[in-house]
Amino acid sequence: MLEPLKISAQEDTPSVVLDKENQVFEIGHRSLPENAIAFYEPILNWLTEYSKDPLPKTIFNFKLEYFNTASAKQLAKVLLLLQELAKNHDVLIRWHYLKDDTDMHASGIRFSKLLKVPFEFIEM
Repeated sequence: MLEPLKISAQEDTPSVVLDKENQVFEIGHRSLPENAIAFYEPILNWLTEYSKDPLPKTIFNFKLEYFNTASAKQLAKVLLLLQELAKNHDVLIRWHYLKDDTDMHASGIRFSKLLKVPFEFIEM
């Protein structure tokens, strides 16, 4: 059984919940860690493991208020793993953004155009 990965939000790192059993896949808050590669490594490892035996449908929620360039590269890796998963399984990405946050909405649109995965945009 794949153990859940839960990371509490800090001032400059996002909250993360990857919980197959409860069907919760979410990255939220702000992402500007000092070392984005190190921060996202366990997330990417978890998703790689998950993709070996995924649920029939995976709904991944991005609820970010802000992310820096280094985080954007790691988020792209997360999205690419989800795109790989979507080749044989049902995957939906829900991109949440605050009503007036045009930057976060635009970032989600940019990612959605680069990937072959269904995106849903949700205004908070």
